[in-house]
Amino acid sequence: MSLTSVVTVPCTQSLLHIAVKTTDVPATVRFYCDVLGMIEVDRPAFDFPGAWLATPPPAKGILIHLYGGKPALGVDGKVPVGSGAIDHVAISAVGFQEMRQRIVESGKNWRQNIPPGTQIWQLFVRDPNGILIELTFDGAKERGPGPSRDSRWYDAYEFFK
Repeated sequence: MSLTSVVTVPCTQSLLHIAVKTTDVPATVRFYCDVLGMIEVDRPAFDFPGAWLATPPPAKGILIHLYGGKPALGVDGKVPVGSGAIDHVAISAVGFQEMRQRIVESGKNWRQNIPPGTQIWQLFVRDPNGILIELTFDGAKERGPGPSRDSRWYDAYEFFK
C-alpha cells in the first residue's frame, strides 16, 4: 500500500485529550501542574467545575480535561476511581532525574522501569483519582543514571497505590 492511498483513507491522527472525572479538581490540577509540570490553559465557560491542562512549550501537547461536579458522576451517582479497563495513560517527558525527585517530594508512591532491550526510561505514579500515569523518557537523551532495579522496579502484575 502506498503512502498516498493511506493518506486518502479516513483515519485517526493523534490523541487530542484525556478526560478525567474527579471529586477534587484543585488537588488534581496541583498534581498535574506541580508534580508533572503541566500548565493550566484556557477552558470554555462550562457550567460545571473543571480545568484544562497541557504540556508547556515547546511541546504544547496533550490536554487533560478535568470534570468536576455533576458531569463527573457515574451512573451510580458516584465519581469513578481508578482506570477501569484502561491500564494507564502514557505521557512522553524529559528531565528524568528532576521528575523523579518531584514525584518523591510529592509523597506519592511510584515505580520505575526500563523495558527489556530498549533505552526507554519510565516512571509510574497515580494521580489523585487513582489513574496510573506512565512518564516515558528517551534514556539516550537523559542525563545521569536511569531507573535502578530496586524495590521501586515496576511490575505490571503488581498493583500499587
